[in-house]
Amino acid sequence: MEQVRKVALVTNASDYAGPPAATALLEGGFQVLVEDDTFEDESTWQGFLNAHPGVSRIDAETPEQRLDVIWRTYGRLDVIVSNDHFPAIHRPSPEVTLDDLRQTLEKLVVDPFALIRAAIPRLHAQGGGNIVMVTSCRTHLPMSGGAIPDAARAAANALVRSFAIELAPLNIAVNAVAPNFLYSEAYYPRATFVENPIGRDYVTSEVPIGQLGRPDEIGELIRYLASTESRFLTGAVVDFSGGWPVSKARPIRSAEFQTAHAQQRSRHAHPRKHE
Repeated sequence: MEQVRKVALVTNASDYAGPPAATALLEGGFQVLVEDDTFEDESTWQGFLNAHPGVSRIDAETPEQRLDVIWRTYGRLDVIVSNDHFPAIHRPSPEVTLDDLRQTLEKLVVDPFALIRAAIPRLHAQGGGNIVMVTSCRTHLPMSGGAIPDAARAAANALVRSFAIELAPLNIAVNAVAPNFLYSEAYYPRATFVENPIGRDYVTSEVPIGQLGRPDEIGELIRYLASTESRFLTGAVVDFSGGWPVSKARPIRSAEFQTAHAQQRSRHAHPRKHE
């Protein structure tokens, strides 16, 4: 009996983890569907298609319309990779606008929520599926001026856990890959963090592995979460950050610290008399 080819949708596929997700899922035997606003430009779409031969483009305005097209054409959808990215705003809070906040939340929280909400009845009716959200682990070490992207990414990670609880009885697994220091033109572009020695030194100083994460590495992880038949694996937010964050080394060596500590204890044990 011929095995049915699984169908996966990758959203906002042109950047962040979208290209490696498409590549890895194609290599895993999936029928890969992609959508992205930038694909309205035909040259952009052709460039993506040339780099990922075999993907199919989904053109629709709303999540419901996308899902209608998918079910009419393919009859099912086994995997949603919600690959959500938006330029991170790093400015002091008095300098940002409420529209900055609204736009970030719209792209990183509202859009994935809307797609998953619309897909739930269909995934339930077909017997289940896998949802993989691509979020961020940036909130492990918040940056000054990063309140807006921190809030949005924290909300997205909370969605993963809440959806997992809600959808577990429906045989729908919901997990996330949460990168930081992943090479992508969206957040860690090559010109700044690979080719520029200042940016390269910054990465080396911050990431224990000493380099940016490779796209093929995150693609492999996304493919695993998309392919797993385990339903006990749900609600996981998997950090993909090369060991970041890590505490900086103490300013004095361990032996010096021990000597200073011993001297301090000795002073407390034998206090000097007042003169």
